[in-house]
Amino acid sequence: MAKYVSGFSKLSKSDKINWIVNTYFSNSKDAKSILKQYWNTNDKLQSLHDEFIENTITNYYLPLGVAPNFLINGKHYTIPMAIEESSVVAAASKAAKFWLDRGGFKAEVISTTKIGQVHFIYKGDVEQLKSYFKYIKPQLLSDTNSITKNMEKRGGGILDIELIDKTDLLDNYYQLHASFETQDAMGANFINSCLEQFAKTFKNNTQSFENLSPSDIEIVMSILSNYVPNCLVRAEVSCKVSELNEDKSIAPEAFANKFLQAVKIAEVEPYRAVTHNKGIMNGIDAVVLATGNDFRAIEAGVHAYASRKGSYGSLTHASVEDGIFKFWLEIPLALGTVGGLTNLHPLVKLSLELLGKPNAKELMQIVAVAGLAQNFAALRSLTTTGIQQGHMKMHLMNILNQYNANNEEKKALVEHFKTHVVTHNAVVEAIEKLRQ
Repeated sequence: MAKYVSGFSKLSKSDKINWIVNTYFSNSKDAKSILKQYWNTNDKLQSLHDEFIENTITNYYLPLGVAPNFLINGKHYTIPMAIEESSVVAAASKAAKFWLDRGGFKAEVISTTKIGQVHFIYKGDVEQLKSYFKYIKPQLLSDTNSITKNMEKRGGGILDIELIDKTDLLDNYYQLHASFETQDAMGANFINSCLEQFAKTFKNNTQSFENLSPSDIEIVMSILSNYVPNCLVRAEVSCKVSELNEDKSIAPEAFANKFLQAVKIAEVEPYRAVTHNKGIMNGIDAVVLATGNDFRAIEAGVHAYASRKGSYGSLTHASVEDGIFKFWLEIPLALGTVGGLTNLHPLVKLSLELLGKPNAKELMQIVAVAGLAQNFAALRSLTTTGIQQGHMKMHLMNILNQYNANNEEKKALVEHFKTHVVTHNAVVEAIEKLRQ
């Protein structure tokens, strides 16, 4: 049973672990051993990891793989992917190889605007508020000069501030809705610092305006938004339908037709769209993690974007016109290549160097392409052999490891399942038979 602990964050790392293992585990010695075996033997590196978050007790590893042979806008990439799910890296690599021979991927950044808001309550006359906003807007901008000067040197900064009336949705609710350009930084700290200054200036200067006082405006909160519908990137592939000829079990025209129908189903059926988009995010999240960006923010913004028309739908689309097959996605991605973990985590720095040290726009393109490739691979499997054949063969090694198969057993069983259907029960039966 869990126990209350006071001052846990102030305990040493060793004392935290002792409390954890003695409180929650029947075999505290084994639990402590598992935690410690994931510590880095390099004390300096382990100390760095310890300070990423509070109450660190160990490291939680994910495999870091690579998907080679991506051709994006005429440039070759090997893309790093941090993910635990079987078949994701293999599927991305297979899609990259398929499109390498068909002109590769094309990608473009459409816009890079990010959003932040000061949410506040105001119960007075709306026209007076509008007049005050018009009066105070120049000072809102000037009071952030010390925050924005370095960003402005890099070509970024505050783009605009608007007063938004939301009283039709919530009584007395208004916002200062600000747009930003943050260049190669994701910009969360920059945006939030600007917003908090906006809030101070907006509230504290009411007394300099007729018939207003600081008590008339109640600041609720100041925070950036992870919904960035104007921070968009597009990625696409295209080729002649006749070139969709890799799978000999289905004619290119029939494959193109089934593929289009699969996409159209995801466009109109939310139950399918969620799984369809999850496959896209398999590719996107893996690269976002590998490059030290915030995959939770990306996920939230992407799924909100998928619902922007009032119902949840596919992020990818496809067409066939004049014998040309085209497959594309348009997706919001607020990414950074400076700041945060990008300057701290050694593997993040390595991943970015592997990609040729991209700027934020280039990284947006790479990440979008990874999502498109992943979706293409999934849809190609679904509309031909089925998803399980490839996925379960990749999952085979996980099952073998679960049953502690040795190297000889693995070799024999991998060979066996080249010609047999992989299911959990079938693998267990094959292991037991082999061991008899």
